[in-house]
Amino acid sequence: MLFRILIKGTMSLASVKRQSVWSKMKNVVIGRQKNYLEHLPSLNVSAFETEMMRTEFDRLQQRLPMETMSMKRYELPPPPAGKLTDMSAWNECLENSMAQLEHQATRITNLELMMDYGTEAWKSYLEVLVKCVAAAQTQVTKLKKQIQEVNFQRKNVQMQVGEKLRDLEANWVGLVSKNYEIELACAHLEKQIRAYELAKAEKMDTD
Repeated sequence: MLFRILIKGTMSLASVKRQSVWSKMKNVVIGRQKNYLEHLPSLNVSAFETEMMRTEFDRLQQRLPMETMSMKRYELPPPPAGKLTDMSAWNECLENSMAQLEHQATRITNLELMMDYGTEAWKSYLEVLVKCVAAAQTQVTKLKKQIQEVNFQRKNVQMQVGEKLRDLEANWVGLVSKNYEIELACAHLEKQIRAYELAKAEKMDTD
C-alpha cells in the first residue's frame, strides 16, 4: 500500500517538508530533555597540542615574559682570550663574518626580487587559483546536471511502473470480480441442481 502511495504521488512535497520539520523539532526537544552525548567519551582538548604550544601555554599560565628573539646567529664573536694571537682562529672568525655577510646579502637580494616580481608572481598564482575554481565549478555544474537527469529518469521509470501497477491492479480487481460472479453462479446452479434432484426423488417416491 505504501509503495502505491509513493508511486501515485499522493504524498506531496509540502507534506514531506512538514514531516521533516516536525521530525527535526521532535529531535530538538528530545535533545533538550536528555544528554544524548553521554555515551561519547569526554573531549580531549589537548589532543592537537604540540610541544611548543604546551610550553607557551605554561609560560602564559605562569605569567612569565616572552623570550626575546635570539640574535646569536648574527653575532660576530672574536677569538677566545687564549687565541688572540692565533692566526687560524682569526681566519675562522673572518670566514664566519664573510658567511654572515653573504647570508645577509642573499636575504636582501631575495627581498629586492620580491619587491620587483612578487606582485606579478602573486597575480599569476591567483589566476591559477581562479582557473582551478572555475574548473571545479564547471565540474559541479556537470555533476548537478547529471544528478538532475538521473532523478528525471528515475521519476519517469517510477511513473511508468506506477501506470503498469495500476493497470495490473485494475485487471486483478476485474478478475477477482469475475471469479466472485462465477462462484455465485456456481452456487446458484448447485442450489438448482439440489432442488431438481430433491423434486425428482419426491416424484419417484409418489409413483
